[in-house]
This record gives sequence, structure tokens and C-alpha cells, in this order.
Amino acid sequence: MAKHYESDVTQFINQYKKQHPDTELRQREGRARLWDKNLDPELQEGFKQARVPQKPYVYQTN
Repeated sequence: MAKHYESDVTQFINQYKKQHPDTELRQREGRARLWDKNLDPELQEGFKQARVPQKPYVYQTN
């Protein structure tokens, strides 16, 4: 392989980023909206305490 080889996918992504310079900003905003959340430790502890143990086979009736 050549030292400066770029795959078709890499070329596409680089071209897309040049045409849409706000792409990375929008990705960060989307991540912040969905994943980067501050969790309330008291609420998390309540979730842990309310957890019900699950049987090995969930459809078992007895």
C-alpha cells in the first residue's frame, strides 16, 4: 500500500466535512442531547434498591 492512501470512505467523509463544516458541531450537539447527562445519585440509588431479581428463565411460571 502507498503511504498516502485514503480509502473511498475516508475521501467521502473528508469531502462531506468540507461541504458541511458544521457537521462535527451538530454531532456534538446530538451526543449531548442523547448521552451526556448529569445523573442524580439519589435517584440512581433508588433505582438500584427497587430492582427485582430476575429468574434465570424469565418465562418460567413457578
